[in-house]
Amino acid sequence: ATQSSNWFGYSRGMLDKKKRFTSIEGTWVVPTAHQHTRGDSGEASATWIGIGGGCLDSGCGTGAQDETLIQAGTEQDVAANGTASYNAWWEIIPEPETRIALPVRPGDTVHVLIKEKSAGQWFIEIDNRTTGKKFTKSQAYPGLGGSAEWIEETPLQLGTNAGLSALPDLTTVPFTGAKANGNNANLNSSQAMDLIDANGNVIGVPSAPNATHDGFHACAWATTCS
Repeated sequence: ATQSSNWFGYSRGMLDKKKRFTSIEGTWVVPTAHQHTRGDSGEASATWIGIGGGCLDSGCGTGAQDETLIQAGTEQDVAANGTASYNAWWEIIPEPETRIALPVRPGDTVHVLIKEKSAGQWFIEIDNRTTGKKFTKSQAYPGLGGSAEWIEETPLQLGTNAGLSALPDLTTVPFTGAKANGNNANLNSSQAMDLIDANGNVIGVPSAPNATHDGFHACAWATTCS
């Protein structure tokens, strides 16, 4: 698997030299977060899907990366006192994430769709299928569309404690129904990404794809995931 400093999950490169990614979707169960290191100044994780930000081919063989990124998902944070909080959000790089007033809780099933409706005009939908509430947003975005991702992440924090977040303990995150450009994502193990810490240790991994190649599990603080 490819190693990453703050992502683990699956990233697909451009479908071919002429066909970019114009839609992505996926479903997951919001994980429960607990403090991993007592007294830590704060730990955070983000579960999301997005278009852009990854390598243009599996394994980064060309070295080329899509520097644009549109993404949406849920966040699972733990404060220094051990209190967990959960929210939903969307983001377009390089702007910071925009949190939204869509309640999410551990165990909720969330489905996210990101789609280009017309040239440069995108639609984002976050649907909490447990509560029946959803959020929609239309947004201009001139992205390259060079990669598609289904990811668990330690997000970048801004402000006083700027830098990559520490990873909290998380229950296993099941991703299902992964699609790209309206079709089965057809995930394969060459697209898997492991999370490594500053010392080069693997601390988060995805499982192999499921039998239908449209889902997997993401395991935090693990070196294997079944």
